[in-house]
Amino acid sequence: MTNADLTDVARPTAAPFPWVEEWFTFGVTGTNGKTSTSSLLMSILRHAGKSVLLETTIGYRLDDEELDVPRTTQGFIAAFKHAHERGARDAVIEVTSQALAQGYAKRWRFDLGVFTNLSRDHLDAHGSWEHYLASKAQLFVHLGPGRTAVLNAADETALLLDQVTPPDVRRLWYSCPSRGPRVRDSDLEAVSIELSPEGTRIVLRPSALCEELDGGLSIPLIGHVFAENALAAACAAHGYGIGGAVIRQGLAATPLVPGRFQLVARSPALVAVDFAHTPDALARTCEAARALARSRRVIVVFGAGGGRDKAKRGPMGRAVGERADLAWVTNDNPRQEEPAAIAKAVAAGCRKGGRAYVRVELDRRRAIEAALAEAAPGDVVVIAGKGHERGQSIGTETLPFSDIDEVQRVLG
Repeated sequence: MTNADLTDVARPTAAPFPWVEEWFTFGVTGTNGKTSTSSLLMSILRHAGKSVLLETTIGYRLDDEELDVPRTTQGFIAAFKHAHERGARDAVIEVTSQALAQGYAKRWRFDLGVFTNLSRDHLDAHGSWEHYLASKAQLFVHLGPGRTAVLNAADETALLLDQVTPPDVRRLWYSCPSRGPRVRDSDLEAVSIELSPEGTRIVLRPSALCEELDGGLSIPLIGHVFAENALAAACAAHGYGIGGAVIRQGLAATPLVPGRFQLVARSPALVAVDFAHTPDALARTCEAARALARSRRVIVVFGAGGGRDKAKRGPMGRAVGERADLAWVTNDNPRQEEPAAIAKAVAAGCRKGGRAYVRVELDRRRAIEAALAEAAPGDVVVIAGKGHERGQSIGTETLPFSDIDEVQRVLG
C-alpha cells in the first residue's frame, strides 16, 4: 500500500454506535509484546485517574474487575457496553493481525495506534509476509487526522508503516538497543537496561521526553523486551497527554502480567513461565534468562503448536539452541498433528544452535519435572510457550493443564 491508496480510506472510522463517540481507544499491534504493552499502558491510565477497559489475549478487564465475556465480536461489544454503563471512556485493545485483516479498523475507531515489532508468525493464516504486514498496517492507515501513531524506531518494518500512515497523523518513535540499531531518530530511547529478579531498570538517552520522565524508568516486569514495551506505553501515554510523573508511577506499579516471564519460584533456582512461542520471542526470553543466570545455566522447556506455521519450528528450536545450556523439547498444544513429528523438527533446529544439550520428552508434565530436578542453585529455568494458558490441546480435546500449576506442584 502507498500513500496514494489512502484517498480510498474513510477517515476517521465512523463510530459503530452513537455512544462510542465519547470513547478514546488505544490499539496495540505487533508480533510480540502486545499484551505486556497494553497492560503497562493501562497501569499508566489508571494512575492518571481513568477508568479503563482492557482487552488482551488473557481476556477482558475493567479497572480491577475481570469480565467474563468471550473474545468474539459479541463479547467485545458487550464488554464496551458494560464499561460504558460503569462510566469508562478509555480502552486499550490488543489488536491481532487476523482481526485487522478482517476489517476491524474499518468498523471500530482507534484513536492512537501502537506498533511493537514484527517477526515471523501466523503465516499459516496470512499466506505471506506481505499480507501479514499489510494487515498490521490497517491500524495506522485508518487513524484520523491529528491522532497519534507510536512506532518502533529499531524495527525496520516500522518505516513501511510510517509510509502508509496519513501525513496528518502525529508520529512518536521509541527504541531499545536490545532490538538492534535504530533505523531512524527516536523520541524516547533506552541507553542501558538492567535486569534483576525484582524487575527492569531503564536509563534513557537525553531528549525532551526523557527529561519529562526524569531520565529513567522502572518496571516490575523482567526482560529487555518489557523495557521496549514500557517505552511504547510511555510514548502512547505522552501522546494522550499524560505527564511524565504519572507515566513513571504507572509503569512502576504495573501489576503482574500472567505468563509473561512470570517468576513462579526463586529457590533452589529461578523458575519463569513465559508465553514466548515465536523464534524472536524465544530468543529474547532466553536472553533475559541469561542476564539473570550470569555464569550459571539456562534451562528451557518448550515445544511448538500443531496445526500452525510448520516452517517456524526449526527457527524456534535454533533460537533456544543458540542461547540455552539445556533444552527439553516437549509438547505444546499438538492439536491433531503427531507430537513426535513436531518435536523432531524443533529438536533438529535446537541442535543446529550449537550450544544447548537437547533432550526430548513428549509428556510436558514429565519434561517440567525433569528440568526442575536438573536445576541447581543459581540456574534459571524457563518454561515457554503456554504462559497463562490453562489447557493443553491434544487431538480434538483441550485437557486441563497449567505450567504455573505444574511448577508449584513439583516445588511445593
